[in-house]
Amino acid sequence: MIRLLSCGYHYVHRDGIVIDRPTGAGNYAFVLFKSDAEIVVRGHGAAASKNSFILFQPSTPHLYRDAEPPFVNDWFHCEGDELAPFLARLRFPLDQPVRAADPSAISRSIMDMQNVHRMGGPLREEIVDLDIRCLLAKLSDWQQRAPLPEATDRYFRPFAELRTRLYSEPQTHVTVESLAAGVNLSKSYFQHLYKDLFGCSVVHDMIQGRLEQAKYLLRSSSYSVAAIADMCGYDNDTHFMRQFKKFVGVTPSRFRKPDHSALAAPSYPPGLTPSPASHTSPHGSRRE
Repeated sequence: MIRLLSCGYHYVHRDGIVIDRPTGAGNYAFVLFKSDAEIVVRGHGAAASKNSFILFQPSTPHLYRDAEPPFVNDWFHCEGDELAPFLARLRFPLDQPVRAADPSAISRSIMDMQNVHRMGGPLREEIVDLDIRCLLAKLSDWQQRAPLPEATDRYFRPFAELRTRLYSEPQTHVTVESLAAGVNLSKSYFQHLYKDLFGCSVVHDMIQGRLEQAKYLLRSSSYSVAAIADMCGYDNDTHFMRQFKKFVGVTPSRFRKPDHSALAAPSYPPGLTPSPASHTSPHGSRRE
């Protein structure tokens, strides 16, 4: 089990701070820098820019301080016999600053860990263990992806929130133009960034959001196919049935039958995902 020893969320040091551990912390020390900092690891100095993080190993001599006050950071200390092999399996970067793709997500995770740690409860240790593993795995997963140019990377958070809305509000009628305007970008540049960030077109996600909700309702309700089409943002059930068959491989009525294997299978095999053309409309009569 991974044990949380101490944790701090959004600590503000108005006059700056110097943390100096010439023989290491004796445990794993994670720091999210929310302001520019200077670090020294094993005698070698480096800059740690705002929105970067570092995980120090227990015996790594290190020092970090503000580049200029105030200094703001999130941090936690943890230990456990399972931690070293877990980090090795993740190929997690150690003792070096790493630019965070989504610093707000890291900060929320640390805030949640702090709250769970303080509140106690019979399952506190298990929850914190899972929280730490989840955070480290997400960070490692992101770092092992192809790096994005900084100009693209800065759009990750607003685009991720936008993508979440496409899946959580499939009944909402939106256009590519309105989505692009919402982040103050041209339609063409918006589509280019979206594809770079998520590997698919925004229209593909608009369609997928509707179809995932449709599959859920087909499995879990007695609504008619026409009603489900309307609830998922389609203008007519004919277009819904045609698009459902194209992407899922069976008609909505066939999918609804309890003996159909699609109930326990993904919509389509990896690598065989239909890629809708950019002019395909997720609504039916509307065009993007």
